[in-house]
Amino acid sequence: MAVSIEDIKKLRAMTGAGLADVKKALTEAEGDFDKAMELIRERGLAIAAKRSDRETSNGCVLVKAVEGFGAMIALKCETDFVANGKDFIALTQAILDTAVENRCKTIDEVLALPLNGETVQSAVTARSGITGEKMELDGYLTIEADNIYIYNHQNINLLCTMVALNKPFETEGHALTMQVAAMNPVAINEAGVSEEIKASEFKVAVEKTKEEQVEKAVQAALKKAGFNLYIAENEEHLAEGISKNMITEAQAEEIRKIKAEVAEEKMKTLPAEMIERIAQGRMNKFYKESCLLNQEFIQDSKMTVTDYLKAADKELTVIDFKRFTLRAE
Repeated sequence: MAVSIEDIKKLRAMTGAGLADVKKALTEAEGDFDKAMELIRERGLAIAAKRSDRETSNGCVLVKAVEGFGAMIALKCETDFVANGKDFIALTQAILDTAVENRCKTIDEVLALPLNGETVQSAVTARSGITGEKMELDGYLTIEADNIYIYNHQNINLLCTMVALNKPFETEGHALTMQVAAMNPVAINEAGVSEEIKASEFKVAVEKTKEEQVEKAVQAALKKAGFNLYIAENEEHLAEGISKNMITEAQAEEIRKIKAEVAEEKMKTLPAEMIERIAQGRMNKFYKESCLLNQEFIQDSKMTVTDYLKAADKELTVIDFKRFTLRAE
């Protein structure tokens, strides 16, 4: 049967599917809207299943706060073309609005919510079928507190933050949301850093300290032996030195021997207390750079975030923050 352009436009507005897909579904359904919508949905499910192993590196991140509750969510997809589409952004906003309205705590709760006559999970799958791209919800984060301030970096839906203060200070709250966006802290203060992160960072600090001490000893030995440190730096430089007749093959081998022997001997004799002391200094630097209240304030590097807050009110502080981004960092 012939399908009118009015019916095609109506079903397209209802489903968001392409014109060709809508026309095909209406024709097969002989003008029955409910049947046509079911056909579009079934085809969408099939497309979504076929693309289940695809990577979703693009998407839309949005944030919202109402009295006492804030949330951010990311709806991810495969390409920025789909991510920037009005329908995709509108779906993300509708999901977030519903999640905030119901004060959902987990992403599983969000996926089970009703949305326009179906669940959020079904709505995402249906949109996946319409666009032909894999889609998934990710990064659902919440804050329950008074005085929540939110930020969508550059309003391009790729990076969002939330900050909760213990007192209502809008200017300071907004400044802190930008601080979190720019500086990506891992905790409010040192006490908030998990033991797992502390252990991992300390292990890295110890290994880096050992490497530096060994490298100093190796360079001192090479310099004492009269070798150019640039040439002795690595195998590529050694090959360059040989090709330019700056060193002989025998000298290259002597350099390798000095590096291996001195490194092995130095590693055996490194003072444990000294290594731990230097590593702890690295940890203090980590806390300064990674704990929000300890960080340099991005709008004035002469003060810390704590200094900035105390300048507004001696009791003002951060009680929680969240950050989510789709950008590689």
